[in-house]
Amino acid sequence: MRMRRILGLALAAAALVGVSAVGAVSAEAASSPGITRDECTAADGQVTSQPYAGYVCVLPDGTRQPIT
Repeated sequence: MRMRRILGLALAAAALVGVSAVGAVSAEAASSPGITRDECTAADGQVTSQPYAGYVCVLPDGTRQPIT
């Protein structure tokens, strides 16, 4: 019975670590990467300034990307 409890705790810990790693990778992939001014203008976007936020690229479909 004790061995089953230890194995259960080990399995739960391993599952939790796996979920945390997958969540971190997903969050990194989901964050929008910035683009350069040249890439923005090449995509027919418009570079605009936002107070206290720097510059963003407004693309023709309405999405906004931070300028890097």
